[in-house]
Formats: sequence, structure tokens, C-alpha cells
Amino acid sequence: MIEIEVALLIIIGILLFELIIFIHELGHFITAKLSGVKVNEFALGMGPKIIKFQKGETLYSLRLFPIGGFCSMEGEDEESNDENAFGNKAVWKRMIIVVAGAIMNMILGLVLMAIILAPNKYFASTTIANFADNATSSQSLKVGDEIKSINGYHISTSNDMSFAFATAKSNKLNISVIRDGKQTDLENVVFPTAKSSNNTDIIQLDFKVEAIENNFGNLIVQTFKSTVSIVRMVWASLVGLVTGQFGFNEVAGPIGMTSAISQATASGLESSFGDGLSNLIYVMMVITVNLGIVNLLPLPALDGGRLIFLIIEAIRRKPVKPEHEGYVHAIGMVLLLLLMAVISINDVIRLFS
Repeated sequence: MIEIEVALLIIIGILLFELIIFIHELGHFITAKLSGVKVNEFALGMGPKIIKFQKGETLYSLRLFPIGGFCSMEGEDEESNDENAFGNKAVWKRMIIVVAGAIMNMILGLVLMAIILAPNKYFASTTIANFADNATSSQSLKVGDEIKSINGYHISTSNDMSFAFATAKSNKLNISVIRDGKQTDLENVVFPTAKSSNNTDIIQLDFKVEAIENNFGNLIVQTFKSTVSIVRMVWASLVGLVTGQFGFNEVAGPIGMTSAISQATASGLESSFGDGLSNLIYVMMVITVNLGIVNLLPLPALDGGRLIFLIIEAIRRKPVKPEHEGYVHAIGMVLLLLLMAVISINDVIRLFS
């Protein structure tokens, strides 16, 4: 029975991953069509075509390998005399088309977050309800304190608290709270620690927070707040990588993500199939938000890189030569593939060690 559940979750995981790619490319497709851009092909998957059909100017195809997809627009990477070519449309329309994929990923993140939160009877707040016996933090914190920031990191949800505690370098934290209607700044609030499997100290929460009842209004609010929380965590993690707060070993590629998905799903299956599915959806929600954010980074070969060239064109009132932009994106793609190769090798080493 467990094997059937695992197989079913693997299939669901593949379908969810393809949904993430489909939604991203659908954003480009819809805005391209609305802008009058000719779409040559809209494909789901990569490799040889399994199913294909032509409708109007566009070839729709389902390909063999469920590892991606694309929306191929006329004149996207080369000059074209077609009046409906991507490069011949107004620069503001092209900007919308370029960012639409990432926006759709964010919208999908909201939907998945709502699906995750909907079954909950209550949501966790950021207001302290009570302390554990012999809680060290109770020397500074009080029942009723609403936590607003930890070590300068703004706290809006319980996920924000978890992230702030997980990334803290010490068990002595600077915490800002709302107490009796006023902001109070507390320094060196001490929390207990425990040893992790790799012998590092992990901060333990020694208090519980108040519950928020799940109703339609609170579900909408918590969905938006929790999704924004994930977006902020992704950005904070990227900044942490650049500044050296997080090491390269903490970066995961496709293999590492697969391992994380497997671990999260297996952990949920220990209690029920529903929990396993919920964990799987949560990881996929994080992935789609990550995809949306990373795609908007101003790096060659990514949508953000293309957006930079469009911004330059809007300022100069003339486009960068297509061959020059093509060289930049080609170099960026090579560097991106090399980075993915290094990360994947690191994933394999970490998997076996």
C-alpha cells in the first residue's frame, strides 16, 4: 500500500512540476497573443513530439520528457520582417510579455498556498500565548507580546519567525515586539538550543503562539501574507548567498530538489497520505515562487536579463543590436549551464555523503 502511495505521489509531483512550467509559459503565451505577437509553437515538455496539432498560426505540442516547456515567438531571438514579430512590437508590450511568466508563477504560488492552508482549523499568529516550563526567553518576553522583528528581519507570519530563528548565528536575539500598544526593543533575548544531526546548534522555541481562526477572510489574508513571506525568504536567501551568510553547499539543484521533495513527502506519509500530499504541494509552492523570483533576476538568458535590455531600449529609444544581445544571452546560458552542472555534482556528492 505504501509503495502505491509513493508511486502516486511521484506522478502527482511530476504533474505539479509540469504545471509550474506550463503556468510560466502560459503567462508568456497569453500576453503575447493579447499583444498581437505571432506564437510559432507552444510546447509542454522537451524532446520529441508525442502529440501535436496546428491551430491558426501556432503549433501546439506535447513532448516526451516532462522537464520543461517553451513559448516560441516570431522574432524573439532574431530579426523578422513580420509585423507581428516580438521585436516589432512596442517596448512596453514586450516588457509585459517578458515578466508575465514570473507573475503567473506568483499567482500559482498563491493558489497552492490557499490549498495548503484551507484544511487548517487554525493559523499560527506571531503573538505569544504561553511559555514552556523554565523558558529562558520569558526573562525578556511576555505573554501578549506580538513579535515584529528578529535581528532586524521583519516578522509578519510564523514562517518568518521560523526563518529568522533558523538563520540566526546565536541563541541571543534582538527582538522587537508590540507590548501594550507600543513597540519595545529587546536585546539579547536568550533561547535554548539543541544539537542537530550535523552537530550544529539549533534554536528551540520555548513558547507557543495564539491561534487565528480559519474563516474565509482570514484564509485570504493568511494566503497573501504567507506567500509574501516565502518571497521574502527567497530574496533573503539569495542575498545571503551573495554576502556569504550561506555557503555554496546549501544551494540545491534539480537533484537536491528531488531529494528534498522525497524527504518531505516521506515525512508526511509517516502520518497519512494527505500529509504527504500537503508536504509535496508545499515544496512545489516554494519551487514556483523561487522560479518566479529567479527568472526576474537581471542575469543573461533569464527573463530578467531580457527585461534589462528592454529597459535600455526604452531609455535609448532604440534597441540593442539583436546579435549583441544574442551573444550576451548565449554566454549567460553557457555560464548558467555550467553553474547547474556544478550544483548538480554537489547535489550528488551531498546525496552519497
